[in-house]
Amino acid sequence: MPVVRCPYCRALDDKVVDSRLADDGDAIRRRRECLACHRRFTTYERVEEVALVVRKRSGATEPFDRAKVRAGIERAASGRLDEATVAGVVTAVEEELRALGGEVGSDRVGVAVLERLRSLDPVAYLRFASVYKGFEDLADFEREVVELQKTTAPKRR
Repeated sequence: MPVVRCPYCRALDDKVVDSRLADDGDAIRRRRECLACHRRFTTYERVEEVALVVRKRSGATEPFDRAKVRAGIERAASGRLDEATVAGVVTAVEEELRALGGEVGSDRVGVAVLERLRSLDPVAYLRFASVYKGFEDLADFEREVVELQKTTAPKRR
């Protein structure tokens, strides 16, 4: 049970008089009464978000940056996917990574983006893959197109 000091007399003993959801369910609002001075006060309980950290290939770590992921997807999908779809991909990637734990490898971020782009738009997938996988010549593109065609249904006319 959390210990809360009375903001008036600094006593540690209180009782909860009322509890209800607040901030659209993101917090619990509790009305408390101090057992020493009998004054009432309000506290809020929120879930503390675990910071998502990306471990780079070099071993360095940095906080997950939605804007960075979004920028990469927007470059790859330029003129191909609308704003809402790009935002949905970024959100889905972040949710997947959070489910994996507090620290993920940068390679996992790239794979999560590629998995989603593969089903949405093959051209955006290839553009993103060319940067993520570091394509150096036409053979790299050809190999990826062959792999993509194995897992993608043919386009209907």
